[in-house]
Amino acid sequence: MDKKIIGVDLGGTTIKFAILTKDGEVQQKWSIETNTLDEGAHIVPDIVGSIKHHLKLYEMEPKQFIGIGMGSPGTVDRKNGTVTGAYNLNWKTIQNVKQVIENETGIRFTIDNDANVAALGERWKGAGENDADVAFITLGTGVGGGIVSNGALVHGTGAAGEVGHMNVEPNGYLCTCGNRGCLETYASATGVVRVARDMAEEFAGDSQLKKQLDDGQEITAKIVFDLAKKNDILAKMVIDRVCHYLGVACANISNLLNPSFVVIGGGVSAAGDFLLNNVENYFEKYAFPSVRKTTHLRLAQLGNEAGVVGAASLALSLE
Repeated sequence: MDKKIIGVDLGGTTIKFAILTKDGEVQQKWSIETNTLDEGAHIVPDIVGSIKHHLKLYEMEPKQFIGIGMGSPGTVDRKNGTVTGAYNLNWKTIQNVKQVIENETGIRFTIDNDANVAALGERWKGAGENDADVAFITLGTGVGGGIVSNGALVHGTGAAGEVGHMNVEPNGYLCTCGNRGCLETYASATGVVRVARDMAEEFAGDSQLKKQLDDGQEITAKIVFDLAKKNDILAKMVIDRVCHYLGVACANISNLLNPSFVVIGGGVSAAGDFLLNNVENYFEKYAFPSVRKTTHLRLAQLGNEAGVVGAASLALSLE
């Protein structure tokens, strides 16, 4: 009988699970809330409990699985299967995730950073068409990323693929990392709003976006994109600036790595082709001529499933 793989996508609000075939077909999926109380002490026991409960439910046994793969926020030590510094999970100390999950479930376990596993998911079953060379950028509250080169994730000495901290504006906005001008400060959901507020201060024309900002109304990246699509002049200027920085970043990644695809995902990518077309204009401007012809920008296809599918694919290495 063909053995299965389990994917776990650990997030700050929910933990997603899936059971997949070796070919990446999702057979079962479910999720639970992330309980971050007591310095996140309940998270790993909850994961173990949920896996055991569902295996019982589906009348399956540990020996039917190749392994469990998991994506986690924070700094992941892949060799030891530990996580440190995952502050959105309230994990302040080193978590021996692998040791506990393997001991409790009897199934082999492997782990990587959450942005990396989302990149693996999109590369394997999404817009990356299982190509050997794919770069992934996720635009959410922050900007994350993952690089697959020659069929393998690029880890460097541990922090490779930090696309959000690529410098796109020397001496630009201050980033939470302590540097200035990181892509994350402009192209994340919060970055788009930050750019909008700044540009609105200097803008004197007629604009619904400016009115809403001046009135103190709550503004989101989605509102800015929606107004830009309706030809609001200030909103269009904001999106043009954001897409300029994204285009520079995509060109820089591509000039270095020349992947077949740069896949753009995350909440901000819900703006769809409007976002993609604007980014492509600047990518064309800044990419090396041969790269322009061989690297293609694409929107992510898996949405919320990218993380859990990519996490499961990690388990294939345990076979």
